[in-house]
Amino acid sequence: MKKIALITGGTGGIGFATAKELGQGGYYIVLNGIIESQGKTCVKELQALGIEAEFHLFDCTKEEEVNLKIEEIGKKHGKIDVVINAAGGLGGRSRFEGMTTEFYRSVMALNLDSTFFVSRAAIPYLKMSKEASIINFTSIAGYNAGGPGAGVYGTAKGAVMVLTRALAKDLAEFGIRVNAVSPGTIDTPFHQATKESNPQLFESWKNNILMKRFGEASEVATVISFLVSDKASFITGETIQINGGQDLL
Repeated sequence: MKKIALITGGTGGIGFATAKELGQGGYYIVLNGIIESQGKTCVKELQALGIEAEFHLFDCTKEEEVNLKIEEIGKKHGKIDVVINAAGGLGGRSRFEGMTTEFYRSVMALNLDSTFFVSRAAIPYLKMSKEASIINFTSIAGYNAGGPGAGVYGTAKGAVMVLTRALAKDLAEFGIRVNAVSPGTIDTPFHQATKESNPQLFESWKNNILMKRFGEASEVATVISFLVSDKASFITGETIQINGGQDLL
């Protein structure tokens, strides 16, 4: 029986790269996203690679939607082996002085609430697996508090790191490992707006990276593949930075 990997925010960027990586490693892929047409396209692309996959439309910031859909997924497959909490995002930029409560709550919901809702709902089905694992997504912003206007994003990602350690403590007795990845500047659609509006600024970011280049989504996906494998069977509660030495400068 194939292992089941649920990937939230799995229809683009690092999430989709992870779907390909795990799918080619033999996992059955369950993608989540909030754009149905995009989800269907991704499933077709995975299937063309010989990967078994399905798509579920739901918003990870909506508690009831998450509970219903993950119950549906868990009951259909009888278990969930891996949860990749890739759903998240910057959500825009705002300095704290002028930040609305609505903006604050939306960024926290997108990055922190989504991780909590999905992880909590999946636990009963992760317990049915012999080698269960959760991978959360934090960011270099969780360490350096983010750039101008991204302070609340950094706050949310810092909280995800603590949540990862707390979940690891809580779930160890059930054999469920919980780790996180912390990407630096990865060349994905996450940065598309800056890339298009100010390409010189985008290129200048390489100066803040020790290796003087941006990361690729596949370079994060391969680390995730390792973390969910039995090669990482004694690793839990850790956050792996994947940033080409960006945190050293």
